[in-house]
Amino acid sequence: MAARFLLRTAFRATPAYRAALPVTASRSMAAGGIPTDEEQATGLEKVIMKAMKEGSDPYSMMKPKDYVGSKADPHMVPSITNKRIVGCVCEEDNTAVVWFWLHQGEAQRCPSCGAHYKLVAHELPH
Repeated sequence: MAARFLLRTAFRATPAYRAALPVTASRSMAAGGIPTDEEQATGLEKVIMKAMKEGSDPYSMMKPKDYVGSKADPHMVPSITNKRIVGCVCEEDNTAVVWFWLHQGEAQRCPSCGAHYKLVAHELPH
């Protein structure tokens, strides 16, 4: 039995046997390589990727401004309704979040640190 296995292995190692095997096309690189995320994206994911590439932030996923919003230049908070709950970490090393309701209209202050926030209308892209 071992002799039969050795003979079969030796026969498969010969160049004549390899030449008789059919060559199959590789699918991984046949179509120009692996597609990128932008090429594979569909639907809402594609809309988000396109908007991010153009520089807009459709779902407020980017980090807000680093400075404390003043009354003249408040932090803009997008919302699809006329109010939204906002969390403010008043100090950089603070572990507590101050939550408050932000209503449409003029800029409102954080009750703890005094940073100003303003609600702006926002429409979803779909």
